Amino acid sequence: MTGARPCAAEERRSRERGSCGGAAAEAAAGGMDGARGAGRALAALLLAASVLSAALLAPGGSPEHGAEVAPPRADLDKKRHVELKMDQALLLIHNELHGTNLTVYWNSERCYHCSFQVLVNVSWSGKPGKPSTAAVAVSTQHGSILQLNDTVEEKEVCRLEYKFGEFGNYSLLVKHVHNGVNEIACDVVVNKNPIDSNLPVCVAFLIGVAIIIAVSFLRFLLSLDDFHNWISKAINSRETDRLINSELGSPSRADSLGGDTQPGGWCPPASPPRLRCVDTFRGIALILMVFVNYGGGKYWYFKHSSWNGLTVADLVFPWFVFIMGSSIFLSMTSILQRGCSKLKLMGKIGWRSFLLICIGMFIVNPNYCLGPLSWDKVRIPGVLQRLGVTYFVVAVLELIFAKPVPESCASERSCFSLRDIIFSWPQWLFILMLESIWLGLTFFLPVPGCPTGYLGPGGIGDLGKYPNCTGGAAGYIDRLLLGDDHIYQHPSSAVLYHTEVAYDPEGILGTINSIVMAFLGVQAGKILLYYKDQTKDILIRFTAWCCFLGLISIALTKISENEGFIPINKNLWSISYVTTLSSFAFFILLILYPIVDVKGLWTGTPFFYPGMNSILVYVGHEVFENYFPFQWKLGDNQSHKEHLTQNIVASALWVLIAYILYKKKVFWKI
Repeated sequence: MTGARPCAAEERRSRERGSCGGAAAEAAAGGMDGARGAGRALAALLLAASVLSAALLAPGGSPEHGAEVAPPRADLDKKRHVELKMDQALLLIHNELHGTNLTVYWNSERCYHCSFQVLVNVSWSGKPGKPSTAAVAVSTQHGSILQLNDTVEEKEVCRLEYKFGEFGNYSLLVKHVHNGVNEIACDVVVNKNPIDSNLPVCVAFLIGVAIIIAVSFLRFLLSLDDFHNWISKAINSRETDRLINSELGSPSRADSLGGDTQPGGWCPPASPPRLRCVDTFRGIALILMVFVNYGGGKYWYFKHSSWNGLTVADLVFPWFVFIMGSSIFLSMTSILQRGCSKLKLMGKIGWRSFLLICIGMFIVNPNYCLGPLSWDKVRIPGVLQRLGVTYFVVAVLELIFAKPVPESCASERSCFSLRDIIFSWPQWLFILMLESIWLGLTFFLPVPGCPTGYLGPGGIGDLGKYPNCTGGAAGYIDRLLLGDDHIYQHPSSAVLYHTEVAYDPEGILGTINSIVMAFLGVQAGKILLYYKDQTKDILIRFTAWCCFLGLISIALTKISENEGFIPINKNLWSISYVTTLSSFAFFILLILYPIVDVKGLWTGTPFFYPGMNSILVYVGHEVFENYFPFQWKLGDNQSHKEHLTQNIVASALWVLIAYILYKKKVFWKI
């Protein structure tokens, strides 16, 4: 969620760049003991996972500090006066060319069409037979491209590509090779082996798989009559049945369809069952969002892409928007069926949108790290702000054209297979008009000093021709309407492309495609409701949408990260980004719906609980980020495994908090 982080994240990014009804009564009467037992069980499970993660990932005997694999970094750095940080390696460049001074240029293989940056100058030692040496830290996140030029003649001596390993020690030997032809060779030699920085992720993954296997085995045992009878003799039978049903049995039933909270008192209780796959999907996106916002172990694939392409961090916000769209339709349909007036519902929609925008601007605004919030510097766009605007537009659009949901017509010949689309033709017309506006502004709006239709990152991208054109029309509109001081100051493109202008990934133009994504989520909600109890029809439509949107993405991107007509880009919220992530979202629902709601093979635990309290978990994890136990002082701040352990524990704690609040029936609704 680029741009949503308060002070700690801003400082972290700066350092990386080198700068700064009746069921309720029954539950109240007899469900408390079962809830306590279930709560203790889940708490113990999460605590065990956290302790096990800490034990396996915490420092002590790791390759990073092992004498055989990699000697202490301090000794190595003292020799060459280079202090290595996370995702860096030491490169010693030996110039053995007589009378030649070298300039070493560096570029990342992930930096598309970037101009080379000077890494270090290596002068001739002045003594024949004695090479001169320069030490420099190089990035290990992606492959490196090194080009060595003769400093005086500006002539290329050699070029090579190499993937360095974290905290490794390497030598680059530049020398003449006398093999009949006087050639210059550039060879990389490994002095000390790097560490396996991805090992903690593998360990954490194995722990997660072990927990899943353990829970599945426990569920299998509880399904056996003999084991169940044995348990019943040891403890109260009623409490055991309640524990099984609530934690491992059939999906529970909530009071309304959609939304992320229990219904308030402004409308009568709803009767339809709640679709747990929707809340589970929301919870998955939310907890993944918490994890990556807390740092994701400082791994590059848990951070946002510098420009084009996808990482894990780029998945979560669009999925949250998508499932918000599904919830809008499900909850609105339920409320209208209970007799609430459209005017009253319109007021509720406007008030909720207003609260989301205010919370985003005044509670989780990243500008607090600059001191007391000042209107001169306040960031206007943001994650919750975009959610608020998107929610308002999509909800009002559905409210204006709301129609009664048709009854199930599986046996009627008059029913047609596309009624979920045909009944929504006015909404689709509006969405297509919005998308036409995005395409028109993106590709035809003149931007001073920039090519028309520019989609690049600016900075050193495109060989440095357009350094101040970051985001093209999207960036220009934000800077023109909002001003440089009121948009995000540290975009992800600054890390790799060295952009210097402000750019906001939650800006005005991208909000159009956010609305499109939410409406695709509405379409998923309509499929679930229009074809209720027709599992085959639902799965066929999920599959069709997944394939259809995937084919659009293939056509727009040419199956290329950078060479397509419209590359996948989270910063721009390009239409290919929306179609790709929506395709993934339909695929996830294709998996979750039969498993969670049809077969009951999985209740969605533990993700179901944060999915039921999403606003509270999101705002809470932002506000309490720097407080214990979500963060503590690390023994080695340059260790992936320590950061990963901290972030896993913090994310697990928010799952536990959401579970406790669910059992106590505490939901924050706005």
